[in-house]
Amino acid sequence: MARNATNKLLQQAKKSKSDEFYTQLSDIESELQHYKNHFKDKVVYCNCDDASISNFFKYFADNFKELGLKKLIASCYQEQKIDLFNTEETENGFFFEYTGQEGETSSPNSNDIIYFKGDGDFRSPESIELLKQSDIVVTNPPFSLFREYVAQLVKYDKKFLIIGNINAITYKEIFKLIKENRAWLGINLGRGVSGFIVPEHYELYGTEARIDSLGNRIVSPNNCLWLTNLDNFKRHEDIELTRKYFGHEEEFPKYDNYDGINVDRTEDIPFDYDGHIGVPITFLHKFNPDQFELIKFRKGSDDKDLSIGGKCPYFRILIKNRRVKSISQDDRKKASRQQGIAKSGAEVLL
Repeated sequence: MARNATNKLLQQAKKSKSDEFYTQLSDIESELQHYKNHFKDKVVYCNCDDASISNFFKYFADNFKELGLKKLIASCYQEQKIDLFNTEETENGFFFEYTGQEGETSSPNSNDIIYFKGDGDFRSPESIELLKQSDIVVTNPPFSLFREYVAQLVKYDKKFLIIGNINAITYKEIFKLIKENRAWLGINLGRGVSGFIVPEHYELYGTEARIDSLGNRIVSPNNCLWLTNLDNFKRHEDIELTRKYFGHEEEFPKYDNYDGINVDRTEDIPFDYDGHIGVPITFLHKFNPDQFELIKFRKGSDDKDLSIGGKCPYFRILIKNRRVKSISQDDRKKASRQQGIAKSGAEVLL
């Protein structure tokens, strides 16, 4: 119930274009510790962040020398309200740059920030100019604009490490990047992203919602991920496979509309099947491109959702094990015969 409630909150935020979910420093530290070798002499841009309150900015400012950064930039969007009673733009976005020089402050006040001419939206020309100057983008972008946000990073060929909803995997644009080995999942997933700080006007849904020791209001949707194109150790680890297909075919149902078998859990992927296998989308958290090939997402040969006995399991990703040698028909028949003999023997004993 708690997860459903917080998922509902995220969906409401998406519909209302309200994206005020702020990342906790502990979650940033937990993920960023695995990428420290990527930042030496780099310009980091946090383009959805107010430098005075952003934990992303705080992390990079506090670790500026350890990471060997060249520059840190944070920019902030400010909504510009124009209506019948107020016809002038009243708010401007702003940004702050930190280079780690002696005497330079990493805690900006109103005199240190630079105002944009516009609202500071990540899509604005002013923000894009800062993006062009950067090497790596690290932030928690608006979930409601996630497709557009990632498309911009790809357009300008930027390295990135960003937070998104797990369902972003199902977006065709995002899956295409993962399939082409141009993006992949980070280290932490689900409960590995422990929660977000939300403003006072957000309702605290679910049993995992809380107020921390600093008075921050925290919601924990437990359905978020890190998406990146920075290399990490996890994507080079093989998934240990212990299940066998041949001789146990009845345990792996075939799809009605695709030549492939269904597996409900990543740990149940058989090590000896050389065809296509449908797995849950969470498989991507353990995906090693050297071990498996991504074939396609969700659809069968008829371009309809994959189905078994007329029913559609939750979204599946079709994969192929790169390391299984093609198995001859004779070997398959032999395995099936052995399975039949074993069953007959068991029935005799009964």
